Amino acid sequence: KLILSDESVAVQFNLGYKQANVLIVHKSLADDFEKFCHANEGPLPLLYRSKPGDWKCPSLSSDSDIRTDCLQYRVYEHGACTGSLKSLKEYSEQLKNMVTFYLGCSFSFEKAVQNAGIPVRNVEQKCNVSMYKTAVPCYSVSTFCCNLVVTMRPIPEGKLEVAVLATSELKEAHGAPIHMGDPGLLGIQDLSKPDYGDPVHLHPGDIPVFWACGVTGVEAIINCRTPLAFTHSPGCMFITDLKNDNVTFRSSREVPQVHCISQDPLHYSIVSAEAAQKIKTLETLIGIDPGDRGIIHLHRQDELLKACLSISHAQSVLITTGFPTHFTYEPPEENDGPPGALAIAAILQALQKEVAIVTDQRAMNLNRKIIEEAVQLGILKRPVPVLSYQNKSADSALMFLCENGNPRRPRFDHLIAIERAGMAADGNYYNARKVNIKHLVDPIDELFLVAQTLPGVTTTGVGDGGNELGMGKIKDAVKKHVKNGDVIACDVEADFTIVAGVSNWGGYAIACALYILSTCEVHDRYLRKAVGFPRLSNKMVWLSALPSVTKEEKLLKTLVQHGVRSGKTASLEMEVDGLPFYNTHSLMIEKLRETTQQ
Repeated sequence: KLILSDESVAVQFNLGYKQANVLIVHKSLADDFEKFCHANEGPLPLLYRSKPGDWKCPSLSSDSDIRTDCLQYRVYEHGACTGSLKSLKEYSEQLKNMVTFYLGCSFSFEKAVQNAGIPVRNVEQKCNVSMYKTAVPCYSVSTFCCNLVVTMRPIPEGKLEVAVLATSELKEAHGAPIHMGDPGLLGIQDLSKPDYGDPVHLHPGDIPVFWACGVTGVEAIINCRTPLAFTHSPGCMFITDLKNDNVTFRSSREVPQVHCISQDPLHYSIVSAEAAQKIKTLETLIGIDPGDRGIIHLHRQDELLKACLSISHAQSVLITTGFPTHFTYEPPEENDGPPGALAIAAILQALQKEVAIVTDQRAMNLNRKIIEEAVQLGILKRPVPVLSYQNKSADSALMFLCENGNPRRPRFDHLIAIERAGMAADGNYYNARKVNIKHLVDPIDELFLVAQTLPGVTTTGVGDGGNELGMGKIKDAVKKHVKNGDVIACDVEADFTIVAGVSNWGGYAIACALYILSTCEVHDRYLRKAVGFPRLSNKMVWLSALPSVTKEEKLLKTLVQHGVRSGKTASLEMEVDGLPFYNTHSLMIEKLRETTQQ
């Protein structure tokens, strides 16, 4: 058995042997603790459970004695650490009624990380890894409840995807990271003050990357307040006889991809290659230009994927729609926009996110009626709150978006504009024919402008002509390639810009992409921080929330009954943007669903 001195701890990381966190509890608690481990497999991957009084673990080591095989142990009595020991032999009598749990450890993957050409900063700095308590609750079982503990390793930004790939299949060593980016998103206030281990310094260009940590089990022991328990001291793991074998993926579809979804705060997300490819296919499908408007020149690759990754992480989403292009009719709204907005709202409801719609004051009653009928038609599970926004003072937008106007307490963490009239460079709002419709449009753009200044609030714009809210990022292309673009181009940017042949298609694609992400095991694990159970049991609920030909046909008939007209022709027929519902929009819905469910 190889036992190293404290000075050699940094060396042992490189040996390539699996290591284990150790927790020893009374036999009366053992079954519940095992259930707790299975319910939180990210931080607590169970390698071996001993029988009461058994000091050996034959499947991990041929010649072991848990009383002496760790460099140092901690003693916990009624939830308090009462001392550290080099040996547990003096507790041999008590240990006869206790069960030892051996849990996977992230030190086990550090050789794989090094082999992938990634520097391991804690090894370079000859110190223990940093460990932090988070604000993320674990799944509780009986008396075992606590928040997740994580390790942090600085990873060069260009190596993030390599680090995820190197660790994601090492499930017994905590697997892939559970967070990459700003530590505040985990409730960690100061990286220089770890709760366990040593501070590890980031080099310029490094990103803090967090893995679930077995010290989570120590927190569970503390909160349980059991009369007596033992653990290894942080950094003094049990070293097994088992080598860390290199892992290969079963197929390229399962390879994880990393995407940056926010700069302030810095936040990256993970998705499988298969899910990402499906979403890229959706983006291609909706990118056709049936109206021959020149939108083919407006596309920005992977915006649908990044937008939906961001929305997937959001808890509360605000949607706006409404383009009063038919200024001589009442109502002046067109029927492109509301169906896409409700498709997004439906999947957000199914994913148990908060969702609200903000629209023009004059159109609130119309929108409420449409939403009531959408509930009756089964498109929505429940009504969506309808809000209006008026500019009454300099801080109106901030007061609307944040509790008491406090930028640190936003009410929404993602804003989506779909086929919403957008403000041009001259402050006016134009339809595609260059007619100024400013008198019909409330200044909802201000919410998107203020959102750009709020950390943690991201925005998405969906449009099909470049004059919609959120299209500011592509305004130069709109001015060059879209008729009247020099006048009508929206000047207000969104973080993500989704361009579709018809804006409703963009809404349908967002709904489908959110379903794909939610059913992606790689992304689901990252979302729930590897605690609790996979949410895939909700798959049928999510599927039933997606747009279908039948639902969209009924909704369009409802819009027609309310006098909401086709955008291009002002017709009250079954068409959107001058394109017939049957064999055009219906076919697009079928193609999107087919891609989603492949």
